[in-house]
Amino acid sequence: MEIKAADVKALREKTGAGMMECKKALVECNGNEEEAIKLLKEKGLAAVAKRSERATKEGRIFIKVEGSKVVIGEVTCETDFVANNADFVACGQKIVDTAMAKGYSSVNDELKGLLEDFAAKTRENMGLRRLEMVEVPAGCVMAKYVHGDNKTGVIVILKTEPATNDAKIAEFAYDCCLHIAAFNPLYITRDEVSQQYIDEQKEIFKAQLDQDEKMASKPENVKAGILQGKINKHLADICFMDQMFVKDDKVTVAKKIDEVAKACGCKIKIEKIVNYVLGA
Repeated sequence: MEIKAADVKALREKTGAGMMECKKALVECNGNEEEAIKLLKEKGLAAVAKRSERATKEGRIFIKVEGSKVVIGEVTCETDFVANNADFVACGQKIVDTAMAKGYSSVNDELKGLLEDFAAKTRENMGLRRLEMVEVPAGCVMAKYVHGDNKTGVIVILKTEPATNDAKIAEFAYDCCLHIAAFNPLYITRDEVSQQYIDEQKEIFKAQLDQDEKMASKPENVKAGILQGKINKHLADICFMDQMFVKDDKVTVAKKIDEVAKACGCKIKIEKIVNYVLGA
């Protein structure tokens, strides 16, 4: 049967497939647009399935805020070209919008389905790697930040006692987001670090010291002190509260919290931190 150019164009606009593919689909489906759309989706998803083992090292972090709720999600793809595509950005935004509207707090089939429709058009491997919804408790201050390359997204929630609307708290919460994006701490406090992890690091540092010829003649108590010093420095590097603050490298984050709290006449506690780094 004859397939009109207008029908091919309309199918292309709805599916994003190439003109020749659209025409072939319409021919195969005897001009039935709905069946042609289904056929193109099936072919598109098959192409994606063939790529399923390809690495998805690119993508974006998306954040949606509405009232006292925040949704953050990580959407991945194969190439930077697709990650910067307006349709990919719109798809990622639709995912977090849908999660917010329906109260989804984790990845599910419906949200993955939104991405699969787009993946079928581009024929590139994609994934909704993770997603969560965060509830901001009453009396808390929330700040969010997405880095310029869209590969890092941070949410910080601070609790103050008594509760306050002081603008300095909101500014500090945002600065904490900037700090976390810059230094990517693995833990908030040292108490969160497992003894197993510390023991493993001690073994690594001890092996390094044993290989250092200059250390061979030093007394065991001196070696033990140097080893503990290395552990302390490592923990300070990976724990948020022990890191030197991004906007004042003369004080730790813990000290800066005390300074801001004193200036605002309240106590400040880290209620929650969410840090999404693409691929991490």
